[in-house]
Amino acid sequence: MGDEQKKHHHKKEEEGEKSHDYEKEKKHHKHREQLGELGAVAAGAYALHEKHKAKKKPENSHKHKIQEEIAAAAAVAAGGFAFHEHHEKKDAKKKQHEYAP
Repeated sequence: MGDEQKKHHHKKEEEGEKSHDYEKEKKHHKHREQLGELGAVAAGAYALHEKHKAKKKPENSHKHKIQEEIAAAAAVAAGGFAFHEHHEKKDAKKKQHEYAP
């Protein structure tokens, strides 16, 4: 391989310009927000499932109640993550409008 093939193809970085793709950042945060929402729904559904099992099987109810609480905590955490990513997305959108030519 020659030196010509090893060069990176990004011209903006070679010219010394530092550009930031805010549209790409918005999409990234939107995707992560949706993953957080999906995680919250899944963990919430699992918590309800464990609550049902605790009522149905009294011999293992303590185990299922603990698993229910863990799943509920995971659902809250995932919801918090989705909320955080929502605000990161809003910040990226705000910066995009500030720096738009």
